[in-house]
Amino acid sequence: MENRLEKVRKNYEKGYNCAQAVACAFCEEVGIDEETMFKLSEGFGLGMGGMDGVCGAVSAAVLLNGLKNSTAHLEHPDSKKDTYALSKLITKEFMEKNQSILCKDLKGVETKKVLRSCDGCIEDATKIIEKYL
Repeated sequence: MENRLEKVRKNYEKGYNCAQAVACAFCEEVGIDEETMFKLSEGFGLGMGGMDGVCGAVSAAVLLNGLKNSTAHLEHPDSKKDTYALSKLITKEFMEKNQSILCKDLKGVETKKVLRSCDGCIEDATKIIEKYL
């Protein structure tokens, strides 16, 4: 776990956004090269680009869940139920720990009360998804 968190922190320090920092630390587990993962996750950063959406670190955890657990049966998609259930569990765990999954709430944009720092959100999302991959 500590090595993974170190990788995530280093990614963030290099300028990766919150989603990229988390997602790119799990490339090997989901079979995607880092450049592709970097591109895939870029738009999820900063709460989908404007703090109004879901925290990018949480979005990355859900993205990783789909990449790892989807059967990719294009003609007969059969893994959605399990993927959705785990996505729900991931978001529920994050919500229980931090009171919200929305970037603007976590950052206290409207309330001026920060619920969790970006570093904390990244750490929490990493710990949660690592349990399930």
